[in-house]
Amino acid sequence: MRLDKFLKVSRLIKRRTVANEACDAGRVFINEKPAKASTNVKVGDVLTIQFGNKEVKVEILDVQETVRKDDAKELFKYL
Repeated sequence: MRLDKFLKVSRLIKRRTVANEACDAGRVFINEKPAKASTNVKVGDVLTIQFGNKEVKVEILDVQETVRKDDAKELFKYL
């Protein structure tokens, strides 16, 4: 699954366009490497997202095309 779509489906970022902009600005990393929006993510990858002066680090536990809002938190765990 594409990184920008995963960020939206998992609700780490609300909109896919915002996820695209964050990737283009170099604020999203996969396994400590800068990632483009089109990069494929897989189970076990570690995402680091920089929101201003705050940094969020999560590990991908599952990849699904669609998920209900209540189940979105099961796609990742905070590190």
